[in-house]
Amino acid sequence: MDKPTLSDFDYRLPEELIAQEPSDKRDHSRLLVYNRANQSIQHSQFHHIGKYLPSNTTLVMNNTKVDECRLQWEGGKKEVFIVSSMVDNPVTAMVRPGRQFKKGAHHQLSETCHLDVEEVLEDGLRRCRLTPEPTDPAWRPFFYTPFPPYIKPNEELAGRYQTVYSTTPGSKAAPTAGLHFTPELLQGLRDQGIPQTEVTLNVGLGTFAPVKSEELLSHKMHEEFFSVSPNALESISNAKHITAVGTTSCRTLESLSDVDLQPPYETVSRETDIFIYPGYAWKRTNALLTNFHLPKSTLLMLLAALVGVDAWRRIYDEAIREGYRFYSFGDAMLVL
Repeated sequence: MDKPTLSDFDYRLPEELIAQEPSDKRDHSRLLVYNRANQSIQHSQFHHIGKYLPSNTTLVMNNTKVDECRLQWEGGKKEVFIVSSMVDNPVTAMVRPGRQFKKGAHHQLSETCHLDVEEVLEDGLRRCRLTPEPTDPAWRPFFYTPFPPYIKPNEELAGRYQTVYSTTPGSKAAPTAGLHFTPELLQGLRDQGIPQTEVTLNVGLGTFAPVKSEELLSHKMHEEFFSVSPNALESISNAKHITAVGTTSCRTLESLSDVDLQPPYETVSRETDIFIYPGYAWKRTNALLTNFHLPKSTLLMLLAALVGVDAWRRIYDEAIREGYRFYSFGDAMLVL
């Protein structure tokens, strides 16, 4: 077929299929299994994933943790969403409403906590100084979990928007494919002989950034920081088969060079702006566990690069017919 364009990744999703909350139990979400070898689709439950994973596979998982980085006060009338590192000060942030965050504006949130706007940036972002430092416990009452824009904020669900193995702060959104795992399920897979190794990629807001150019090559991918330890590099290098848990783990794997994976292994820490879309030559990912993604998103393009442009549409059409739940709190898909 011709080179795919943005329109090739559009689809209509009934609003009621956008999951507003997770399944009652993490591993009781549904699982669609797509086998590329025979183009078959099977329907299952996530806690049965061990039946479908290849016996020789290694799971590669993103252990990043979602920052509480959304400041709200005055009943939510004012909001500052910190997009830079929480250890920075001044921070870079999106603000609302913009007219109240002009250069020099001062906001007193409590006796001890205040915020000053030092600079208005070209892209509408603000550079703000927080007093005390953003990591000070005094700020805790004002910080909230940054749920995606299509999910109604609900702090009771904040714990479910973290994976059970999240240990490394730095993300503005969750690596959602990992949300389905429980400690018991992970242990069961280890008992089954399926090893797990962890990488870190800090998910930025760019993961929700719309692709605006009809020609995919014109799209500039956002940069995200990733880090892979020597032990993880050795595990990845020696793996006979790799299942990436989520698009962030997948992008990390595909960002590693051959030199990175040669001994002696040394920690790899850098930015990646890898853009994976149909026609991409895969290097390390043999299978992918992922959720169901937004129309015209780079995440959907990554899936299409693995299964093909016609296949992703067939899979999504069937998932919609079967009533699968979509997006961050939705169901999962395993591509073999």
